[in-house]
Amino acid sequence: MAGTTTQTHPASRAHGPARVNASDCVTAYGAGDGVLSFRHGLKVRERNAIDKALAIVGRCLIQGRTVFDTPGAVKTYLQLQLAGEQKEHFAVLFLDVQNRLICFQRMFVGTLTQTAIYPREVAHTCLMEGASAVVLSHNHPSGTVKPSRADEMLTQTLKTTLALIDVRVLDHIIVSPTETLSMAERGMM
Repeated sequence: MAGTTTQTHPASRAHGPARVNASDCVTAYGAGDGVLSFRHGLKVRERNAIDKALAIVGRCLIQGRTVFDTPGAVKTYLQLQLAGEQKEHFAVLFLDVQNRLICFQRMFVGTLTQTAIYPREVAHTCLMEGASAVVLSHNHPSGTVKPSRADEMLTQTLKTTLALIDVRVLDHIIVSPTETLSMAERGMM
């Protein structure tokens, strides 16, 4: 998110949030619906198989109220969700007081090198979902997971904003097709 900007007007969002929760998990990840269209190089049959597998994983995580208590578990989940995207996607894991998954949302989609992030929208969704903690994430289609200065500033802006409504930012994870980086593990939070 080298050119990441923080703004408060959602009009320029490329797509609305893609929300995954227990009630609409199958709909969001249904085969052939285009939600997970990042696997452009695969055959339709292969994409459908991956979509079905992600639907099962999402359903199990949410129905079982999986606790994301290690950065490794979170990084694996987010890499499955974001690693293959050809544009930048900013997503949030909304968690309850015991760090159990409430829902996963792709909140903003940008270009190849940047995404406009709206802290107000993230805060609003936290309140609507009843989240007490979040894990922020975005992908770097370029393949590098090194956080830019804009990534660091965005993380601090969201930490400050969400602290006002008593929501903790536990981590910001950057995903590439081959690796992930946890800003919390690197002491950047």
